[in-house]
Amino acid sequence: MHYPFKQSPRSATLKWLAVGSTLLCYSLAASPMDLLQAYQAAQSNDASILASRATAVAERERLPQAKAQLYPNLSANLSRNSNHLESTSPNFLGVEQTTNTSYPSNNKTLTLRQPVFRKQLLAQYRQATAQVDDAEAVLAVEEQNLAVRVSGAYFEAMLTHDQLALVLAQQKAYTEQLDAARKTYAAGSGTRTDVDEAQARFDMNLAQEIEARQNVAYTLQQLQTLVNQPIDKLATLKVGKLDLLEPQPNRLQDWVERAELNNPQLQSLRARVEIARQETEKARSGHYPTLDAIAQYTDSDSESVTNTKQRYVNKSLGVQLNIPLFAGGYVNSQVRQSLASQERAKQLLEAGRRDLGLRVAKEFRGMTENIPKIKALEQALRSADQLVLSSQKSFQAGSRTLLDISNAEQQRMAVQRDLAQARYMYLISKIGLLALVGGA
Repeated sequence: MHYPFKQSPRSATLKWLAVGSTLLCYSLAASPMDLLQAYQAAQSNDASILASRATAVAERERLPQAKAQLYPNLSANLSRNSNHLESTSPNFLGVEQTTNTSYPSNNKTLTLRQPVFRKQLLAQYRQATAQVDDAEAVLAVEEQNLAVRVSGAYFEAMLTHDQLALVLAQQKAYTEQLDAARKTYAAGSGTRTDVDEAQARFDMNLAQEIEARQNVAYTLQQLQTLVNQPIDKLATLKVGKLDLLEPQPNRLQDWVERAELNNPQLQSLRARVEIARQETEKARSGHYPTLDAIAQYTDSDSESVTNTKQRYVNKSLGVQLNIPLFAGGYVNSQVRQSLASQERAKQLLEAGRRDLGLRVAKEFRGMTENIPKIKALEQALRSADQLVLSSQKSFQAGSRTLLDISNAEQQRMAVQRDLAQARYMYLISKIGLLALVGGA
């Protein structure tokens, strides 16, 4: 049984990664690598995907090897011998006499054998077809996994860059607050507590900057490992072009059904069930006879001691039937073993189907649940901006302290951080969901 894909997994992957790349914008000072470029670079350089392709190439050879077993087999046998015959016999007087005779002999044989009925070879051919399907499906799984890994690494790197930018912006605000606290304290209208509080927040921010820069370096290195080339800059997210769209169709069961139909991992598991089934047929073929058609041409000479110059030319055409009678229970044992392996493959398919349903549900919820979360955080950010503005005006009016402004700034930074993370999680979930349904 053959399990073809409805569309090329790679072309589908490129299509939705290209869509993801349109959400990114670029600096005029440099030309950063976008998401699609990163994926294409990983396609050419990632060691795991290159190993998977080599494995697929090797597995594809199983099919021509299986076909070859069904074709005629032609063999030639050539031999040349130097024979030495020593014979002892009594003469008429009863005395034994020894006679030595030496002569050459030659033999040339050409044999053509065509399998007519071999149940094992037919099962082996069908098994090879399923093995090639399995290899293609495994390669498709690796292609989809690579897309998910590159997307995840790319968006994680973008998130760490955003977080560093937030820390640096907050650092600027804390610097201004510390300077204002020192001035008001020197003027006698402030307190030492305000200065210490501003200094503590500034120092904590410096520690956060160090951590943020470490995260940027690590995530860039992680992405560079996938693409195997240095990356100086990343694109930034076009927030205005990010359409928060519900999955279409907006029903989980529809996506589960699409995944069960197109997911390459399930394609692989189905192919392995077929491989196990054909292994059982191969084992059962041990009970069946085999029938071959044979054509043979033999040219030999000097095969007789009495006539060393004698030549024989023999042409034969016939069939050979081989009937198994008793193998000590070996074939029965092979059948039982292969049936157990077949049951194992079926259960692994069922386990994979259930696990796929859970993963589809996770990514589906990742999209649907992050949409209202993003909208709520966008509103929270507007409120946080207003709170910072109100705190600054109230401070100028004397009804708020620098600590109130710092708290408002910190709250706004937390909302900005959570909002950026929610947006990237939405995109990652969308890519993950499309990957699980085979890009369909």
